[in-house]
Amino acid sequence: MIRVLLADDQTLVRAGFRSMLDGEDDIEVVAEAGDGAQALELARAERPDVVLMDVRMPGVDGLAATRHIAADPRLSDVRVVILTTFDLDDYVYGALRAGASGFLVKDTEPTELIHGVRVVARGDALLAPSVTRRLIGEFAARIREPVAAPELNALTAREREVLGLVAGGLSNEEIADRLVLSPATAKTHVSRVLTKLGARDRAQLVVLAYESGMIRPGWLD
Repeated sequence: MIRVLLADDQTLVRAGFRSMLDGEDDIEVVAEAGDGAQALELARAERPDVVLMDVRMPGVDGLAATRHIAADPRLSDVRVVILTTFDLDDYVYGALRAGASGFLVKDTEPTELIHGVRVVARGDALLAPSVTRRLIGEFAARIREPVAAPELNALTAREREVLGLVAGGLSNEEIADRLVLSPATAKTHVSRVLTKLGARDRAQLVVLAYESGMIRPGWLD
């Protein structure tokens, strides 16, 4: 069972998401929070698999709450998905830097919401949709100077190649096709990259790849 925490200051929004998620046999909404401080408190108490986190909330906002969750070793298995709207796109890159595993647009279709929760719960990041790739590219382009990441030196040539493809938003299956590997081998490479870089999930790999200057936005286009 995938356990979900909803964090949004609008009661109707939470009710809508709860209605969609609780209708699934493998998903359960275990708690609701109306602000970031409460979200952090409930995350520590409930240890959900996934937190759906609004950005703009009173007091502690969603980005700050996400940062606290990502930094808490007791919550290392908790994944945060930021809820956003297109007019709040400026928050997307900051959310990934804060430790979010991706984001969903608030008016997303129910099937996409449910799929997104499942994707993040199994350890992947919500980075595959083309709109996500475009947005990440736009914000990564705002980085003025790449910051060298010595830890990248620990990667083999193949692992660096895999990291670049992960940063491009490719799934394990797409990486396997691109590199002519089996999906299991691609998954193993991704797991090794995560371990060597001490990354929480694939979203952190994206941030690291862009900020280190290893790849540039649109390089896969």
